[in-house]
Amino acid sequence: MTDRTVDASPQVYARIGGVLYLTIIVAGMLGEVFVRNRLIVSGDATASANNIMASPLLWRIGIAGDLIMHMCDVPLMLVFYVLLRPVNSTLALLAVLFNLIQTAVLVANKLNLLAALFLLGSASYLKAFEPHQLHALTYLAVKAHGYGFGIGLIFFGCTCLVLGYLISRSGYLPRILGVLMQVAGVCYLTNSFALLLAPAFADAIFPAILVPAFIGELSLCLWLLVKGVNVPKWEERARAGRARRGLT
Repeated sequence: MTDRTVDASPQVYARIGGVLYLTIIVAGMLGEVFVRNRLIVSGDATASANNIMASPLLWRIGIAGDLIMHMCDVPLMLVFYVLLRPVNSTLALLAVLFNLIQTAVLVANKLNLLAALFLLGSASYLKAFEPHQLHALTYLAVKAHGYGFGIGLIFFGCTCLVLGYLISRSGYLPRILGVLMQVAGVCYLTNSFALLLAPAFADAIFPAILVPAFIGELSLCLWLLVKGVNVPKWEERARAGRARRGLT
């Protein structure tokens, strides 16, 4: 694919990016807020296991929603690369690399949620364990998923910082969106490292620490969906970039 083909319609890329981002936000809320927060009882392994066993399809829907979210992550990375490459192609690529690691970690992390489901199944080999042991192992798998999610968000926090910088410098997207995305990156990094280094502090600041992140991501999503980019300014930056690379 040539630069001329990729650069042809930035507004189309922006609209596609908005739809993908909105899908990611909705699917993510489905899995975390409407499935896991509904079924998992904090500190109570048996109650959590009973809830999962009573709603196995809902649990699977949550996992499927997460995977749809991560499937959308990949084309969204391409959208951001195309839209922000005129500002700095190296940093745009760096954002893609950070985001790829985040997505890979979170996809692999879904195995913990499947393990929780397997532990509550009816397979004969599970009879080697007492019910309370299976409940404890299930809760452990769910807890491991929570930490895996936090680890993945470390890399997404770095993605937000880079994207925020590029958006702020672009001239064809509002600077405030870049600032909001950088604030989101700081919030994600603070939450994740607190989870690893000071769990009690992480419990105290969660979920308030992620509210600014949600506002920043939703704002960018809606702007891409409704307004898109300033095409003349984007094309001006793109032409300047091609000139620097010696392209026509």
